[in-house]
Amino acid sequence: MAKKNQKNVERREMVEKMRAEQARKERARSMLILGVCVLIVIGLLVPAIWSLVKSNHDKSVLANKSLSSIGVSASAAACDKTITKTPAGLSRSGVNGNHVAIGTTITYPDSPPAFGQHWPNYLQASEYRNFYSPQDRPELERMVHSLEHGHTLIWYDDTIKAGSQAYKDLQAIADKYSGTTTYVNVVPWKPTDGPAFPAGKHVVLTHWEGSSSTQQGVWEYCGQPSGAVISSFVTKYPNSDSPEGGAP
Repeated sequence: MAKKNQKNVERREMVEKMRAEQARKERARSMLILGVCVLIVIGLLVPAIWSLVKSNHDKSVLANKSLSSIGVSASAAACDKTITKTPAGLSRSGVNGNHVAIGTTITYPDSPPAFGQHWPNYLQASEYRNFYSPQDRPELERMVHSLEHGHTLIWYDDTIKAGSQAYKDLQAIADKYSGTTTYVNVVPWKPTDGPAFPAGKHVVLTHWEGSSSTQQGVWEYCGQPSGAVISSFVTKYPNSDSPEGGAP
């Protein structure tokens, strides 16, 4: 009987040891899985955090720069001489003369336009921003309405990609006009809007100048963004000098 009890005790001890060993292995496996998961999360978070930190640093550096020092110099911007054209066939007899029905597709003779017929629904406060991406820019026909209201539009083509230095420079330039009544908008020129800009030109400044009786469109085609060029252009062609200057 004593031997039998001894065997039972030994059997129980062996079972307990096996259970303990199995539990140890399970804990080790769980810790290994947890460790791998932590490493994966860290691997995903570190690049995102670094990108965010770098982006915020870049924005801080640009925010502390003067407008004229953002982007390339005026000489390096490779801008052509300013072009002006007198609108032909546009009404000079009142606010509604250049309006067409909302939804009407307008083909503009210039890429990009500096004047022309447009939709009557101008930008509302909730839609207004100084920098637009290709994803959130309002319809072209509404941006032309903004030109009539005295806005200077700084167009960039699809060679300037999000995240590039030129893109960041344009964002920083737009930020300099944020909260002001200067009415400057940086907007994308999409391939679906019309023909591409001339060779080597990727940024275009436009303004619809003049009163209801004497008007002209103004263009300046540049190769790269230049805060110095844009500052000079905006000063020369203020929002008050337009068919409906001072409107939103």
